[in-house]
Amino acid sequence: MLDTRHTNGLAKGPVSRWAVKSSTVKSWIVRTTAIAPGVIVASLIGILAGWLRNLPLLSVVSPMMLAMLIGMTLNKVVGDQIRTRDGIIFSQRRLLRIAIVLLGFQLTFAQIASLGPTGVVILAAALSSTFVFTVHAARFLRVDEGLAKLIAAGTSVCGASAVVAANTVVSGKEEDVTYAVACVTIFGTAAMFLFPLLPELFHLDAREFGLWTGSSIHEVAQVVAASFQHGQIAGEMGTIAKLSRVMMLAPLVLAMGLLSRGDGQEEADASRRKPAAPWFVFGFITTTCINSMVAIPVELKSNLVWLTTFLLTVALAAMGMHTDLSKLLSRGFRPAFLGALASVFIGLFSLAGIKLLY
Repeated sequence: MLDTRHTNGLAKGPVSRWAVKSSTVKSWIVRTTAIAPGVIVASLIGILAGWLRNLPLLSVVSPMMLAMLIGMTLNKVVGDQIRTRDGIIFSQRRLLRIAIVLLGFQLTFAQIASLGPTGVVILAAALSSTFVFTVHAARFLRVDEGLAKLIAAGTSVCGASAVVAANTVVSGKEEDVTYAVACVTIFGTAAMFLFPLLPELFHLDAREFGLWTGSSIHEVAQVVAASFQHGQIAGEMGTIAKLSRVMMLAPLVLAMGLLSRGDGQEEADASRRKPAAPWFVFGFITTTCINSMVAIPVELKSNLVWLTTFLLTVALAAMGMHTDLSKLLSRGFRPAFLGALASVFIGLFSLAGIKLLY
């Protein structure tokens, strides 16, 4: 009699492997089909926001802010649609983290070194002092701690990008993220128009003015717009200072993650569910190291800058689509006042540091 045990085993192996592969492909197709509608809608909003920014009156507004406003308007008109929900969540989480990793390709350690030790100290001191001041001021103003930390991160580091990066640790509601982004955008835009009027008043030369804008104004685009109004030297100094400040996003998020583990039982339970250091922070550091050691072609780097901005814009569009405007308005005026205080504080602190040390 023919022994079929061995032949059955041979037949079963390939069939089993084929079944596993087929199941994996089917699962991938189902997942892609589920997230596609939301990602497509958020991407279209991102494209629209980029186009609107070319209009004269909107050129000073971040495309991320425009995308968030469009997303919030869409949510108000059509509501939270089930078909787009998975894609929205994917965009505001996965795409956001990928964008922050890519952000590292815009930075090098040589840029920080060009500021000199004193310049780096001023940046680090302004960042840490502003964060601590904002969180403590929030207690007097009775602003929710999570929202206060998001405002603090956006004000002290790099605006909207820092807000959404910090939220991976804070785990705030979409309304908190939206409120914080609105605060740093509005007050950063105000600083962009105000700062160029002040260098003569404070007796700042080109390098000092550039360092002041880079260490105080929130968004990169706002710093570029303000600093270059006083010449090439001021513009280059402002841009380098700002990008160096962006690089401090990684240690800030790491510190927030580690400190959150000791903030009570609820946070302790959360810390067991997720690592204190989000994976994208290490990705950000890695891409910064690569950009510091490898000469990336100019055209490729330009494309990476565009892709980074677009992914951040799509993520903020998705966040706007997931934001309930009535809940946002229920936060009241106090968080906005906190954002204003934080913006004034970082401006004055940086100015004092420059006048005393630089």
